[in-house]
Amino acid sequence: MTTTRTQVCEYIEENSDQLFALLSDLVQQESVTGNEGPVQEVVIEKFESLGLSPDVWEPDVEELRGHPGFFETTSFAKYGYDGRPNVAAVVEGSGDGPSLAFSGHVDVVSPNPTSAWSYEPWGAEIEDGRMYGRGTADMKGGVASFIFAYQALSELDIDLVGDLILQTTIEEEDGGVGGLLSALERGYQPDAAIVPEPWMVPNVGIASAGVMYFRVTVPGKSAHAARGYKGVNAIGKACKIYQALDDLDKERKARIEYAPITNRDPDAAGNVTNLNVGVIEAGDWPSTVPGEAVIECRIGWPPGETREEVRAQVEAAVKGAVAGDDWLSAHEPTIEWFGWSADPHETSTDEEIVKFAKQNAESVTGRTGEFIGGDAGLDERFYNLYYDIPAVTLGPTGENIHGADEYVELDSLVETAQALALTALDWCGTTTTDN
Repeated sequence: MTTTRTQVCEYIEENSDQLFALLSDLVQQESVTGNEGPVQEVVIEKFESLGLSPDVWEPDVEELRGHPGFFETTSFAKYGYDGRPNVAAVVEGSGDGPSLAFSGHVDVVSPNPTSAWSYEPWGAEIEDGRMYGRGTADMKGGVASFIFAYQALSELDIDLVGDLILQTTIEEEDGGVGGLLSALERGYQPDAAIVPEPWMVPNVGIASAGVMYFRVTVPGKSAHAARGYKGVNAIGKACKIYQALDDLDKERKARIEYAPITNRDPDAAGNVTNLNVGVIEAGDWPSTVPGEAVIECRIGWPPGETREEVRAQVEAAVKGAVAGDDWLSAHEPTIEWFGWSADPHETSTDEEIVKFAKQNAESVTGRTGEFIGGDAGLDERFYNLYYDIPAVTLGPTGENIHGADEYVELDSLVETAQALALTALDWCGTTTTDN
């Protein structure tokens, strides 16, 4: 590496304790989706300490409703957007070079049940080169890394030619409508973007999954259990719907392949799409035949199908179960699509930002990366599908994401920050001659 690039990497390595301290401050904020305000205060304070002037705003749902990527998230329905700000800061370039955004979400999923944890979920405890805690990997680690990447450039007085946008957004875990989509609609539309989700640097993520939630309400007929023959048990009827959905899941798994998913995890072969029955509710008393059952599901799939195509398959599976049952044929279940409703996306590996990200990730780690992704819904889709902005994932290594004892590898945070800083140099350009 040339002098400037070496200096950047050395600064990040030598001051990594500041990177870890920043992540600790972020993790200690209990920012479960719906309660992002306190962690954003930490971000705002950090931005201001770096001489930045953050733009802080709460999403306006009415301004977003007409967007093709809009859906009403479950967290909005429960909490609204008051007290849940997004934060963005623009580092203005010295010229008219291409702009780049580093974007990350600050919301996390619940750590419950906390009894399953060996570490305090909000403690940011460090042991054997790992930091443990909810959000360490997903994705406060990536947020800390891109903020620190900018700190390195700033402290070394490196001027970028193009603008650099640093932004932290809300509710990605619930779909990102009030988060990244709100930021894009506010005008933060760069020429390229990197979202440092925990994609195991030096791997580079190029795709996200389609995700939809749906609810099937299955009618029965209530009766006293002693005279159950006068009723129809909705749980039994719901089992037929469950079986039809399970059969659809198996059929889809058998026919759908997607290499970026198995590049990330070879064990995913044969499981690159998934239909999960996550909630079943029925009945309220052991002595009563339940008159209704409700099934809530998530279906996820890699690039290759649209929401409309997948929705039609689900509805056909339910209709098939209904057609084979006299009661259900006369008392049809209803299907409601709610919450998450996202198409998948894929960024071409020919995009220059993809090449820069992979080259720099491999350079700082000394390892060969893979193009991965397509198994989870991600914010990157908003950039790609609706604004024609190439976006990639380049982030740290961690495990137990959404589970007990989530952790991030500290070395990978350093590598991520280094790769991000170098990619900003390459993409935005710099007036320094030996970069």
